[in-house]
Amino acid sequence: MQRNLFKTLSVLLWLAPVVIAYRFSLVWDRLPLRMASHFDAAGRAHGWMPRENIFYFTVGFVAFLAAVFSIALFVIVRRYALAKLSWVLLAFFHLELWAVVYSLNSTLDYNLDGSPLVTLPLLTVTAFGTLVVLIVAFYEKRGTALPSTDVVAEEVHSAKGWSALFLLPLVAIVASAVAVPNLIARLTVGIVAVLVLAAVAMAWDGFHYSFTRHGVEIRTLGFRLKSIPLRQIKNYEIKNWNVARGYGIRGVGNHKAYVWGKTGVRVEMYDGEIFLGHGDPQRIIHDLNVIKRYQLS
Repeated sequence: MQRNLFKTLSVLLWLAPVVIAYRFSLVWDRLPLRMASHFDAAGRAHGWMPRENIFYFTVGFVAFLAAVFSIALFVIVRRYALAKLSWVLLAFFHLELWAVVYSLNSTLDYNLDGSPLVTLPLLTVTAFGTLVVLIVAFYEKRGTALPSTDVVAEEVHSAKGWSALFLLPLVAIVASAVAVPNLIARLTVGIVAVLVLAAVAMAWDGFHYSFTRHGVEIRTLGFRLKSIPLRQIKNYEIKNWNVARGYGIRGVGNHKAYVWGKTGVRVEMYDGEIFLGHGDPQRIIHDLNVIKRYQLS
């Protein structure tokens, strides 16, 4: 029942390109032959395109977003089933897509009667929606905290080079926040800057793996990301990480990866799998072997 509802709501994403195409059809005869298509931060037009080109680009862009969101939802549900994060992403994709449609519709109004562009909903949904998705991703299925006693070994997997690289887009975002004249829009861009700054700090601090008699606990910036009880560990092996899958925290629910490099250890659990990135995966294997002995004793 829930899976059918999820599929139905996912398909409804494709209403967005239909709606924006219908909106064009309603006002087509009133639109100028050359429409304003590019705008500066203050909402002033500084680029124009033929009416037909604007139509194809707008509908095509919305359809492209609907396709990307649909594929993302399909992959997530197929690989990780219906986790809480799946529903949160579905809601976020709907809000994001309709915020895009709302903003694109405002460009039509601008060309019809000079009404100001409306981009605040899109900025707000993007910034706050991303924040909510990250919070849910961090908290979902973290497991119960393990006792902090009997620590056998601790490992750190960081990426200070990636941290420095993240500073480049951070500078650009801060510059954009200063340039945006609208205070609320500036606040929204500021939230994006905070998220990027958090990524910088997380890459610098890295993932901290604590191996205890009770299992493995994963932390970053002092925040507990995941607890893996010893009894849930079924098997583990050294694996290479595909860079195309991205870095940082990947996956949802009990299928996650914590990685900043190309190597690590895949930990198979009875209810999922976790990838622990590390430059020297033999150390992770050694630590896991040590704590597994406690399970046998």
